[in-house]
Amino acid sequence: MTEKLSETTRGPLLEPLFATGWAMVEGRDAIQKTYKFKNFVEAFGWMTQVAIWSEKWNHHPEWFNVYNRVEVVLSTHDVEGLSALDAKLARKMDALAS
Repeated sequence: MTEKLSETTRGPLLEPLFATGWAMVEGRDAIQKTYKFKNFVEAFGWMTQVAIWSEKWNHHPEWFNVYNRVEVVLSTHDVEGLSALDAKLARKMDALAS
């Protein structure tokens, strides 16, 4: 079962993400980041790759796409906040965007 991040685990899992452009969502226990790509095809291709991992891990992002920009919010709805799955998916998104 997935658990909400404790104060002890929150720092080590989230701090490296903040260094790569992730930020806390105001008023919510969630993280967000905006990715920009060269064009729509690159953005959509990245979203497709992320979708495959999301389905494999049964953890799906909230996202919004316009042309070359994808805005992402991650939170684990089952625990009403951030879990290790959010950090894991954020790291995978960053790796796929590189």
